[in-house]
Amino acid sequence: MSIEIRLDKRIASVEILKQYENLLEIKVDDKIYQVDLMHNDEGIFSILNKGRSYNIELVPQTNPKLYTAYTLYDNYDIEIIDAESRYLRNRSGSTQLISENTISSPMPGKVVKIPVSVGDEVKKGDTVITISAMKMESEYKSPIDGKIVIIHVTEGSTIDANQKLIEIE
Repeated sequence: MSIEIRLDKRIASVEILKQYENLLEIKVDDKIYQVDLMHNDEGIFSILNKGRSYNIELVPQTNPKLYTAYTLYDNYDIEIIDAESRYLRNRSGSTQLISENTISSPMPGKVVKIPVSVGDEVKKGDTVITISAMKMESEYKSPIDGKIVIIHVTEGSTIDANQKLIEIE
């Protein structure tokens, strides 16, 4: 499966060709790399390629597909452009899935799981709903610390694109 990654103004097509534990053969655009990739729970990745070591820290932004990557000397804005992002961009012309306090569906689908209830306190990054769309399940996380004030859907509900799902205060 191939995804696109926007790194500042450059868009690269990235595909994992082979994987054995942390050893990967990846294709970036038309070039193939053999890398040793390790990462820890804090979002820090160590990449070994042709005897050189690279360390990158990925910090998630408010949208679950946006990150800031920090290297030793620079930082970069990164966007993961997968099938869901392309669909959303084509339908609405926007990549905004989550406002400051409302989580909306990027595309039609089905609610798989809602692990929270009205009144629950959530922390930024807690999973609040899981949606199945285009043969993929996506977890949507709280963009803020707060309290669940409205849940507009139930587990098993069929949803439309841009439908409000959960509001957090």
